[in-house]
Amino acid sequence: MTLSNLNPSAQMDIARDVFDPDHQMPMPFPAALHYAQTVMHWAQDPITQTDLVALDQAYGEHRLQRFNVFAPKQAKNAPVLVFWHGGGWTNGYREYANFMARHVTALGFVLVAPSYRLAPNLIADGLEDSLTMLRHVAEHVGQWGGDAQRLYLSGHSAGGHLSTLTALRCQDRLNGVGRVCGALPISGIMDIHHPAPAVGSLEERVYTMLLADAAHDALFSPMSWTAGNSVPFVLTYGEHDSARVQSSNKRLAALLEAQGRLVSFHMEQGLDHFQTHTMLRDPAHPWYQRLVALAENV
Repeated sequence: MTLSNLNPSAQMDIARDVFDPDHQMPMPFPAALHYAQTVMHWAQDPITQTDLVALDQAYGEHRLQRFNVFAPKQAKNAPVLVFWHGGGWTNGYREYANFMARHVTALGFVLVAPSYRLAPNLIADGLEDSLTMLRHVAEHVGQWGGDAQRLYLSGHSAGGHLSTLTALRCQDRLNGVGRVCGALPISGIMDIHHPAPAVGSLEERVYTMLLADAAHDALFSPMSWTAGNSVPFVLTYGEHDSARVQSSNKRLAALLEAQGRLVSFHMEQGLDHFQTHTMLRDPAHPWYQRLVALAENV
């Protein structure tokens, strides 16, 4: 079901859930709002009775330093999928991943869906949150039946960026407590550098709101951290994704392949930036098969 299927009153209720003027800025354009309203509506679906749910788990003191856990009942030493939400580093909720929970747990995985600090905090804060959260999850996921030595990282859009950057930079933080065995980012911007962002554009937001210094665009681009990488990657983007997403994923794929760590690279035909996430509403989507295959091969 999408927002268009709902009556006007229900649409207004969900819009209020997504547009939170006290904590998040307005969505940047209508397609982003429609996507957010849709996945937040799906988040209201009841989780199946076979799932163990632990909500609002803290990994820090900030209100966004929280994560949700969905696990198969009686799980033991199960692989763990950590999935970061998107929203341009300025918007988004961990509940964006709720609709995936029943499909992920049916595959025998524990699903962890974190929040992280958004603008006016910097991308640096989002990365620090991601690294801190992953260490915390590695230390505690055993209580939900997860195996900290089998962590798989994914996310959509800004979450795809953060999951990739975390996979490439987390080893010192984990320090043996946990192990990242694979990453499957979706429609992430893998190079946030832009030579001349247009006034009012999303690219300009990165420089005016999310970086302490313009030169830090390289520091927070996953492409800058591929040398010596040992984490296997499965990259995904849409045929109608933005030119930046497409080109940066292709370039990242080449760099990962040079390290011998690119497992596969997928363009989803006919899909745009938001559909590459909503496609996972279908439990039979090949992306889930890629997740299972990656875990089995590792």
